[in-house]
Amino acid sequence: MRGYGFSDFKPNQIPKGGFEELLKLFLELLNYTSGDAGEALAWMNELDKQYGLTNDEYGMGDFIDELKQKGYLTEDNQSGEFGITGKTEQSIRQSALEDIFGKLKKSGKGNHRSPQSGQGDEKNAERREFEFGDSLDQIDMTQSIHNAQVNHGIGDFMMTERDLEVEEMDYKTLTSTVLMIDISHSMILYGEDRITPAKKVAMALAELIRTKYPKDTLDIVVLVTMPGRLH
Repeated sequence: MRGYGFSDFKPNQIPKGGFEELLKLFLELLNYTSGDAGEALAWMNELDKQYGLTNDEYGMGDFIDELKQKGYLTEDNQSGEFGITGKTEQSIRQSALEDIFGKLKKSGKGNHRSPQSGQGDEKNAERREFEFGDSLDQIDMTQSIHNAQVNHGIGDFMMTERDLEVEEMDYKTLTSTVLMIDISHSMILYGEDRITPAKKVAMALAELIRTKYPKDTLDIVVLVTMPGRLH
């Protein structure tokens, strides 16, 4: 008779103390708590009791102190509440970027290239005559002097506009990315969390664009579906 057997899930790689290992877990928990540092630390305490994440030499108190020393965590002196810093937010995005894009297979290089030529960062092999409006940086002076010598001789050096030769450059454009995330009830049906992976994708894209394509824009659209209505 066919059936299903269930057993307790025991992770193979449970952190065994040390700041770097605990930091990875802390950043992951912040994804699930929507950046609530206090709740994430409470979860870590429960996990520590159950799985023994820390040891006698390095406990949760030491980890929290180090988080504050290294600029990952702030604490309100009056309320005692913890908050995350900009450094923590960047680390969360970097972690998400590594999770989403870190295991991609090698492929062709990409850098928002367009089929248009114009002012850009990289020169290509194309050459043409100078035209009004071209930047002086595009003029190939060595080849232009050579053209002048060929066209007018080397006795009395003379250069005209027709002698100037321009190096074409690859034009790079910017893009605007829009990511739509569904946060309706169906995203957490049957105990399956689909919202956290979606948030990871958004943070990975944000970090990718901030670091690689700072002139691009990223906009997030939140979709909420209700019976008979769409928001």
